[in-house]
Amino acid sequence: MGDIIQQLHDISFEELHPNERLKAESDYLRGTLRRSMADRASGAVSDADTQLTKFHGFYQQDDRDLRSERRHQKLEPLYSFMVRLRIPGGLVSAQQWLTLDDIASRYANGTLRITTRQTFQYHGVLKENLRSHLQAIDEAMLDTIAACGDVNRNVICTANPHRSTTHRRVFELAQELSAHLLPRSRAYHEIFLGEERVAGGEEEQEPLYTKHYLSRKFKIALAIPPENDVDVFAHDVGFIADSEGGELRGFTVCIGGGMGMTHGEPATFPRLSDVVGYCTPDQVVEVAEAIMLVQRDNGDRHDRKHARTKYTVEDHGIAWFRAEVEKQLGYSLSEPHDFHFDSNRDRYGWHQGDNGNWHFGLFVENGRIADFDNGMQLLTGMREIARIHDGDIALTTNQNLIITNVADDKRDDIMALIDKYHMVKNVSALRQSSMACVAFPTCGLAMAESERYLPSLIDKLEQAMHDAGLSDDAIVVRMTGCPNGCARPYLAEIGFVGKAPGRYNLYLGGSFTGRRLNKLYRETIDEDTILEELTPLLQRFARERIEGESFGDFVIRKEIIAATTAGRHFHD
Repeated sequence: MGDIIQQLHDISFEELHPNERLKAESDYLRGTLRRSMADRASGAVSDADTQLTKFHGFYQQDDRDLRSERRHQKLEPLYSFMVRLRIPGGLVSAQQWLTLDDIASRYANGTLRITTRQTFQYHGVLKENLRSHLQAIDEAMLDTIAACGDVNRNVICTANPHRSTTHRRVFELAQELSAHLLPRSRAYHEIFLGEERVAGGEEEQEPLYTKHYLSRKFKIALAIPPENDVDVFAHDVGFIADSEGGELRGFTVCIGGGMGMTHGEPATFPRLSDVVGYCTPDQVVEVAEAIMLVQRDNGDRHDRKHARTKYTVEDHGIAWFRAEVEKQLGYSLSEPHDFHFDSNRDRYGWHQGDNGNWHFGLFVENGRIADFDNGMQLLTGMREIARIHDGDIALTTNQNLIITNVADDKRDDIMALIDKYHMVKNVSALRQSSMACVAFPTCGLAMAESERYLPSLIDKLEQAMHDAGLSDDAIVVRMTGCPNGCARPYLAEIGFVGKAPGRYNLYLGGSFTGRRLNKLYRETIDEDTILEELTPLLQRFARERIEGESFGDFVIRKEIIAATTAGRHFHD
């Protein structure tokens, strides 16, 4: 047990963030959740239990569109829960898809949403339905444990294990990491699945986390060059695969990435991870554990805004952090290997895997699987595809999906359903490169619209791109309703971060490959100003770019915006 964790047994809780007392006194995440769930007088759970539900994979929310009306009617807010699944590597079977679709209509708002961490989340789950909802997920051999909270979150990797032997092995490692770093408390099973409690000591309850858990969330990503679809440098830990001739030889290890910040507080900033070494495939799980334990023992437990691994690295230095990891391991990491990324986008349409089967990449705008007024029936179409498909369905961290392992004689059947339900529209490369968080009406942190607004803004940006002769060009555009960075906006070539209703900070200069942060260009601007700023820049890009140059590289080369060389210089 590390020095900091040992100190937590003796230190005054008044010196720590209140969440630290809550975790330590929660009886390993049980709290008073049984009582809160049984209370039918309110659609909410207690304030303390609201924090604990996150460890079990769901957040309490309310419909912000209805707050004023319900207040006027002297009613409590319309509380519900966002429920997020743990799906390491983002792969579900066709049968699981059908079950998750059915659960959405029975217990949630009738839609599925693909998240930026390669999983699904449901919205609109009422407290009275929550236990049944989780039990139905369990029957599909899935769960929501550790999808949120101060623990290791859903482990992500380059999408679709069926593409090659390297993809399969990396996917297996994502699953191994998730299983190994999963909290051991049985609270979830007891409270929501009806399991009987069995007595056990502290070490049995949480051998890795202890009763204090982590200081903040912890995220792991595995990437397979030349694709950086997972934005590997945006996470606490990144593993970059090194393979040759179908043989996975090892991984370059990265530490200290993270996206969140707070408006007006320059001590908070997004950060890209540092390359620190190299390990073999057999060492990946123990290396990830060692990094997590160093963070467990040294993460800031006083200030949650300063509690992520990125700040521990900034405070102590990457050389110190690597040395501490190597102490945990009992051996040194090897020197990192070279790697190259081409982009952080997804592939769309049909492409063939090493085994001869086919895979169809389907664009899903902002990850929302639903039937839309424009005739696009993604929910119904995917339901019908899952009924005849004998392969798997892969989710991507760019909020899209892949229908995998389609044999030659099944391609026409799948394509007929895609056409029948209008699942593929004539979508621009700009729209295919866009991504938004949920924001209003359910996210309590949202300051501005995101998912509901970005499509209409893309409409206007597409016109500006067309007028500039850039209709076929891809520019990575991302939007979030607050600065917490769920859609990784600080890596976008054009990033929008909500400041107030209808107002956004505009960031420019991210890398097309996810290897550079962007920087603030204009602050608290509305749509008219956004278009006034971007339209001439797009026209200039069309005239003055050099061959093969991306928009993010262009605005830096032309000194329109300064390059962000490190997270601590993000606000410079």
